Amino acid sequence: MLILGIESSCDETAAALVRSDRTIVAHKLAGQEAAHAPYGGVVPEIAARAHVEMVGPLVEAALAEGGVALRDVDAIAATAGPGLIGGVMVGLVTAKALALASGKPLIAVNHLEGHALSARLTDPDLQFPYLLLLVSGGHCQLLLVAGVGRYRRLATTIDDAAGEAFDKTAKLLGLGFPGGPAVERAAADGDPRAVPLPRPLFGSPEPHFSFAGLKSAVLRARDAGTHRAEDIAASFQQAVIDCLVDRTRVAIRAAALPVSSQDGSITALVVAGGVAANRSVRAALETLAAEHGLRFVAPPLWLCTDNAAMIAWAGAERFAAGLTDPLDVAARPRWPLDPDAEKVRGAGVKA
Repeated sequence: MLILGIESSCDETAAALVRSDRTIVAHKLAGQEAAHAPYGGVVPEIAARAHVEMVGPLVEAALAEGGVALRDVDAIAATAGPGLIGGVMVGLVTAKALALASGKPLIAVNHLEGHALSARLTDPDLQFPYLLLLVSGGHCQLLLVAGVGRYRRLATTIDDAAGEAFDKTAKLLGLGFPGGPAVERAAADGDPRAVPLPRPLFGSPEPHFSFAGLKSAVLRARDAGTHRAEDIAASFQQAVIDCLVDRTRVAIRAAALPVSSQDGSITALVVAGGVAANRSVRAALETLAAEHGLRFVAPPLWLCTDNAAMIAWAGAERFAAGLTDPLDVAARPRWPLDPDAEKVRGAGVKA
């Protein structure tokens, strides 16, 4: 089975061909860092226009690299949300047009499910259920992944996501864009103990995350003028790691019971999303997993950031489960993996 995947939820346009045996036949990606760098963040209108220009050529390039024609794919998968709605619409409408023209099934993929299942693309031994820390620019959640389309949210952020805090810290410190890699580079030359920064909700029995106060503390440390940017970056990164580890430890305890009578208990801790590309974050979570006798699984670094291979793979998993979508399926700026999750104070629609 061969799936064509399209990703356009933020500032990367991508197209990929993935087989159900986990072979990545082709992957093409175009970033927009230069276009957004002057603004220190992603400008939705600029991103949407770039997607319009790039998505067609990238699909053609992926098919050419794979040595196949559109008629050779079994289904077409595209991100249908959540994300910047203009970009989401570009990718989804392209997929609809290709599906209509070729007579192939359409699969509308939740971008978060793409991240949630991405580790299974490269690790055939990863079985359901597992505990997932989904940590990206727009989301910071802990989820029990019991199967394709079966997610139970254990925790979310009540304000900023961790990746958002990385981006804003980079902007405050003048480190450049994209912020996550810039902070990681600066932190490598800094002292993680140099700047006393808060660890919001650390030690709390409440499972959720909070990073807004940490971001504000970075601003105060910068304005004090007594610390190097590298030391602030390192101290910030360590504070985020401490929070992620502490909150995940709480979730591991909560997930100790079976997900259901059929599924059994979790045997793996998985981290995915853009922040999962941070090597220090990965190392700390790997240590935490070992402490609890769990396998630690993380996708390769390039599969942590937005890409079309994970969308194609999620499409393959959904297609194998008999899940396809009509051509009038709507693009969604918000789309929770667990729509029945209890509302959280402060989290609003980002939950």
